[in-house]
Amino acid sequence: MNKHIDRRHISAGLALTTVAVSALLVLTGCSKVPDTIKIGVAQPLSGPLGALGQDLLNGVNLAVAELNKGGYSVDGKRVTLEVVSVDDKADAATGKTVAQQLVDSGVVAVIGHLNSGVSIETAPIYAAKDIPQIAISTNPKFTQMGFPTTFRMVANDTLQARAIGSFAATQLGAARYAALDDGTPYGKGLADGAAAQLKAEKKEVVVRKSFDDKTTAFDELAGELKAAKVEVIVSTLNDFQALALLESLRKVGHTKVSLLGGDTIKTTDMAKGAGIVEGLYATSPVLEAKEFTTGKPFLEKYIEAYKKPPAYGGHYSYDSTYVLTAAIQKAKSADPKEITKAMHGINGYAPVIGTMSWDEKGEQRYGAVGVYELRSGSWELRMRSDRW
Repeated sequence: MNKHIDRRHISAGLALTTVAVSALLVLTGCSKVPDTIKIGVAQPLSGPLGALGQDLLNGVNLAVAELNKGGYSVDGKRVTLEVVSVDDKADAATGKTVAQQLVDSGVVAVIGHLNSGVSIETAPIYAAKDIPQIAISTNPKFTQMGFPTTFRMVANDTLQARAIGSFAATQLGAARYAALDDGTPYGKGLADGAAAQLKAEKKEVVVRKSFDDKTTAFDELAGELKAAKVEVIVSTLNDFQALALLESLRKVGHTKVSLLGGDTIKTTDMAKGAGIVEGLYATSPVLEAKEFTTGKPFLEKYIEAYKKPPAYGGHYSYDSTYVLTAAIQKAKSADPKEITKAMHGINGYAPVIGTMSWDEKGEQRYGAVGVYELRSGSWELRMRSDRW
């Protein structure tokens, strides 16, 4: 609860009595850091992506609770951190509305958003007030708009596309490939990048198709893939679409193939497709907390606090909060502009993933992409790299 008392508005008409002079001397020595510093969190907290957005909010809340309990201070002054959260509903228009609400509420930084389309649309709103924005969004455009306030938590789609293409070309031992996407900017861009990487690796992409993100009728496509003798399918279709495609492939008797997808198939539901084709693989720039040596303590704390394991990237928002608050300490200020400057110069300690550091555009210097294989009903890490 905010209980900040503003003592700066001293009437110019007051006589400078001994008491008044003493008050002014005390005021001169006071820190410019406020009693409470507000951190904004903007994520989809309702709808189909609500569980992912809530997970990201949980990560911030967990970090803030720890920091407040530990006596967080800035420039020698004890400060209370306050989380101001809003629901962007995974919608760009709603995102712009709630972004302005966060700005008006006086937040010094924002951890948001999940969806690239929302992050891109809200970035100018935060930039206009010099407010740093730390997003888990992966579309390269987010950091290409020229704003010093955009920071990404994870690797971007460019690296993920290279990971898809490189792994498919070098590890799956095929000659004929298909590239499929769901028609969204995210899906199409990722599939285009993967196809380009395959071609760079001297592999032939014999089928390249786009669909919308709701299509589940794939019998015709399955026949085309069989006729083209496709051995590996790289795909940015959603999990329910990938499952429908697997069923269509089974119908036409073309199951000696492997499917390699993006984040959208790295779900528990994909276990329904196990055994239909020769291999199911997924890539993701959001590495799981259990993959890090310091992930176990985080998972224990998270489960104790929320009675369930993380749904997505709560450890990234947790780490981002620690690095952000270190930048505030480095800046010795709650001025968003000074915090942004500090963010660009910090090599911050991240309790789970180790470190977070950004280049001049706000790209994560150490972001990596993992490749996972579905085995015995769960996704197991095959390999990961920050180079690909």
